[in-house]
This record gives sequence, C-alpha cells and structure tokens, in this order.
Amino acid sequence: MNFDLQDLSGTFSTFDIIVSLSLSFVLSAIIGWVYRYTHKNVSYSQSYVQTLVMVGMVISLIMLVVGSNIARAFALVGALSVVRFRNAIKETRDVGFIFLVMAIGMTTGTRFYLLAIAATVAICLVLLIMNKFSWFKLDVQRQVVKVQVPPEPEYAALVEDVLIQYCTEFELVSTEAVRAGALNELYYTAQLKKGKKSTELISALGAVNTGQRVTVLTGYDQTDL
Repeated sequence: MNFDLQDLSGTFSTFDIIVSLSLSFVLSAIIGWVYRYTHKNVSYSQSYVQTLVMVGMVISLIMLVVGSNIARAFALVGALSVVRFRNAIKETRDVGFIFLVMAIGMTTGTRFYLLAIAATVAICLVLLIMNKFSWFKLDVQRQVVKVQVPPEPEYAALVEDVLIQYCTEFELVSTEAVRAGALNELYYTAQLKKGKKSTELISALGAVNTGQRVTVLTGYDQTDL
C-alpha cells in the first residue's frame, strides 16, 4: 500500500506540506508579535493574536488543497460561505492584520516562499517604523464630555458657558433623555485650553448642573468606547 501524498493529490508533496505550514506558522507568529508590540489601545486580545497565526496556517492549507483546480476552489467557497462571524472588530488596523496573514498564507500555500518572507519583513518593518516615530499622529488631544442636566434650556446654556471658559473648541454630539425624561444627557467633544485640567472642568460643570453626573473622558482616540 502506497501512502505517498504525491500520488494521492497530484499537486503537492509531503515536503510542500511541511514547508508551507511551517513557514506560514513562523511568519504569522512574527506578524502576531509585531501586532502585540505595536498595540496601544486597551482591548488587546490574546485569542485574536492566536487566531491570526491559525488563519495564516489555514489559508496556506487551503491554497495547497485548491492548487490550480477550479472545481475545488468553487467547492471551498461554497463551504466557507456558511460561516458567520458575529464578533465586531473594534479597530481598522485589526482588519489589516487579518488581510496580512491571509496574504502570507496564500503565498506560502502557493509556494512563493521568498515572496512571503520578503513581504513579511517589509510590511512588519514599516509597521514598526510607523509605531516608533508615531507617523500620522494627531497631536491635538480631545475629550468627550458627558453632562446630565435638567431638561430646561437654561442649563444647557450654562454648560456651554463653562465649556467656552475652559475649552478652545467644543461640539455637541448628541442629546439623550435619561431617567424617564427627568434629565437630559449632553455629549460634547472638546479640546481643553492650554493649562486647563479635566478635573477643573468637572468641578465647574458640577457647579452648574445641580449636582448631576459629569464625566470627562480624556484622549478618547486611544480608548475603545
């Protein structure tokens, strides 16, 4: 009985399997470490990084199976179309890392090994450089200000007077009725004046909103809401 995979598949050998899966694992793991090193927000997920490595290896295996067979490609598309993903991805860069490991899996699975290595090194180097030198960083730090006030219009005016005093600019994002309409919750984005502190803003807002709740979230662009 002959167990040579070359005879069974006609498209790949045992050596191809070992090299493709091993290389996709190593390169996907490198991408995972780069993701971990450059991650700045609070929602880091170990399972997500492990999934990146798994996706790279699975895509490599799929490309080995498909090869140049169109019928197998359509069969796999039909099989994968039943999968439903329900977890929302919070950051757009997370989507980029998924596409990156998929591309690496495709190149290793189609046996473009040199291309896979070169692409991983080049793209990871770019990511590390952008992280090191904070490319495209917006130096302006903005706040989210959430204030609960009675529904009378004069309280909203008092809140805006305080924001004018403490902020260089602000914008009302939304207004929501809470506690069965007993209070209005106002959401603003604002930029504090130089030398002003968020604690001072909270105290000033607390003095005009009849002691209701005041929340100031600083640097919300670096926080997952």
